[in-house]
Amino acid sequence: MPNPKRRHSKHRKRIRRSHHALLMAPANRCAHCGAAVKSHRVCDNCGRYGFEKGGQKGTAVLEKQEV
Repeated sequence: MPNPKRRHSKHRKRIRRSHHALLMAPANRCAHCGAAVKSHRVCDNCGRYGFEKGGQKGTAVLEKQEV
């Protein structure tokens, strides 16, 4: 297996890795309460999952406890 003949500089290494940055995941809104929710997760605010389909706003998954 061939080895590099010369060392790559820091600049060259960083230019190559410039496309490796992580992207921010887009924030979605809960259909029931409007809170910001990550996609494919249960809403922390109201405990529902999913989006509006045929007039139904999400499926109740977790029971919200009153404090």
